[in-house]
Amino acid sequence: MKAVMYGAGNIGRGFIGMLFSASGYEVTFVDVAEELIEALNRENTYPVRIVSNEGFEDIEVLHVCAVNGKDTDAAATAIAEADIMATAVGVNILKYIVPNLTAGIRKRMQMGGRPLNIIICENLIDADKLLARLIKGELSEQEQLWFDENVGLVEASIGRMVPVQTEEMKAGNPLRICVEQYDFLPVDKAAFKGEMPEIKNMVPFEPFDFYIKRKLYVHNMGHAICAYLGLYTHRDYIFEAIDDVNIQSIVQNAMLESTMALTHKYHMPTEDLVKHFQNLLYRFTNRALKDTCKRVGADPKRKLSPGDRLIGASLLCLEGKVSPVFISIGTAGAVYEYIRENGLVQSMEQAEEVLGSICSLEKNHPLYNYVLPVYKLFLDGVSIREIRQFAESLRQKEQKAVI
Repeated sequence: MKAVMYGAGNIGRGFIGMLFSASGYEVTFVDVAEELIEALNRENTYPVRIVSNEGFEDIEVLHVCAVNGKDTDAAATAIAEADIMATAVGVNILKYIVPNLTAGIRKRMQMGGRPLNIIICENLIDADKLLARLIKGELSEQEQLWFDENVGLVEASIGRMVPVQTEEMKAGNPLRICVEQYDFLPVDKAAFKGEMPEIKNMVPFEPFDFYIKRKLYVHNMGHAICAYLGLYTHRDYIFEAIDDVNIQSIVQNAMLESTMALTHKYHMPTEDLVKHFQNLLYRFTNRALKDTCKRVGADPKRKLSPGDRLIGASLLCLEGKVSPVFISIGTAGAVYEYIRENGLVQSMEQAEEVLGSICSLEKNHPLYNYVLPVYKLFLDGVSIREIRQFAESLRQKEQKAVI
């Protein structure tokens, strides 16, 4: 059995490629990093180190090789012959791999190949629709018909946290990658074409929209808040930030707000969602992972976009009659970080501009009343404890108003 993993980075090697190999597949990575490609082809194996506060465990991933994504013929041949495939290249890179995907699909069709399922491991809502549109734009009408019948674009929820790999983590082996223990792969059950492949720890689920929103609006949202509050308090690592009782309280309350909104929309058991975010809070304390606030908080512009983790979660809360009081602390932190990163002057006027232009909120949208007062606290340099107290006071006032 053959698998293609497009992208040999953190998630590609540290999660999906590892699961493919453990499921009995020969794994071909497609990437453009020449040294990495050469090393994979030379060794045909690489180590994954699972780290925790208790220690680590090394696992050897076997039967792997790689092809250069710049070699369209080689990439297309691998795709045409694959039994299963996945992508993990990053949202902004997806469009650049479409020519190779198209060439592989076309070659597969010409060979009379069986259906191909592509697991999309990108942190983006409706990634399947985006990729379908990009690929079909390169196909003829006849090829599009074959594509619709034979290619399954399967969204996945990537929960495993993999930090930027330092030289210390590599421990003398440039192929080594350090990851956390969590290794479940929820996927969209309804998206598969033909026979569903057997992959270790893959969890098919339907309707999958719930899993996508849970990942983005609980995991990613809480992670981002932890990062922005960590950056505000000059901490380097996520575990340092979550160790602060005030930050932990804010993150936990923000996750609870999203949980209540998700329960309202999808009618899922609240208890299960609470257990999920409590587990996430514990996973954030993983010192050995050495995940940085800078990495998790990177690209605040994307994280502030209308459907992403902060604004998207807040809008879902408003839809479900839940006040996004604590989520708005994270939104204000992201606005503060966006302004700082872009060398702009921190001001209330600039924050309003960000909410309008980046978050696409109309003037006088209800979220302005939640985010701007907290941003003013960031602007004044108040402590995290005072920010938490402000949020708690606002929540109490709103609860009294309802009563």
